Amino acid sequence: MSTSTATPDDVGFDALTAPFRRELFAHCYRMVGSVQDAEDLVQETYTRAWRGFGGFEGRSSVRRWLHAIATSACLSALAARPRRALPCGLGPPADDHRVAVAGRDPSVPWLQPVPDALVDPAAVVASRAGVRLAFVAALQLLPARQRAVLTLRDVLGFPGAEVASMLGTTREAVDSALRRARRHLAEAAPAADDLAEPDAPTERALLDAYVDAFVRADTAALVGLLRADVELEMPPIPTWFSGRDAVVGFLRARVLGRGRWTMSPTRANGAPALVVRTGAGVPYGVQVLTTAGDRIALITSFNDPSLVPLFPA
Repeated sequence: MSTSTATPDDVGFDALTAPFRRELFAHCYRMVGSVQDAEDLVQETYTRAWRGFGGFEGRSSVRRWLHAIATSACLSALAARPRRALPCGLGPPADDHRVAVAGRDPSVPWLQPVPDALVDPAAVVASRAGVRLAFVAALQLLPARQRAVLTLRDVLGFPGAEVASMLGTTREAVDSALRRARRHLAEAAPAADDLAEPDAPTERALLDAYVDAFVRADTAALVGLLRADVELEMPPIPTWFSGRDAVVGFLRARVLGRGRWTMSPTRANGAPALVVRTGAGVPYGVQVLTTAGDRIALITSFNDPSLVPLFPA
């Protein structure tokens, strides 16, 4: 990503700022956990940048200037909004599929998946962990300024002194916030070794086998594809399940036997994903699969039909 300095006299606003739009969108998404909110914040960022364009004199890189504006917009937005969550952030899992499942809770602002197509493809390949669903979910647990410091430093790679300038604070305060954020994130997010990604052919074979087993309601085949400690989350349903017996038992009893499903492969948060529709073609939601080697470690089923149009299938 270019970090060249330029002045308004040298180049027009669009040519100067357009190359950073996808990176800014990814940054805003990490901060707020919503595709729609991130898009609104990027638009606000460009509006603010346009208004301040005449005063931009190349004292910093264009990239730093835009990210400072975007971070300020995100922090202002987060001050007035509750954090977005996944079910795992609200309470303990169930390990028995026979438990009563809580009803949908419309009062909870749920974390959303992001289509890979909306973020910079090179960034997804180079730093997939930066958009991974578990990472973004863990970020939402941090106080807003810690979230900003960690993303600016560890994901986007800005030096500590620059982050201090962007946030209007001291280098010591940035370093302190970064230490706390890293510590909290290490407690909340899975270790990198636990998320070792399969190669492309293995991942594709795993996805194909999962779709085949799911649409045929073949629970025996599903068992062979899931880790023993697999988890299943289904926002906006707060109840979630941990353990292969609980996950497969729930799917067998309450999902697979209730009509037919069609599933189209896509990608979300740097991971394999599926657009889910009923057999009649009615949008149902998006599943994001977290893989570990040749097994599925987590199924996050966003049962929200409004997400389907965001994902190419």
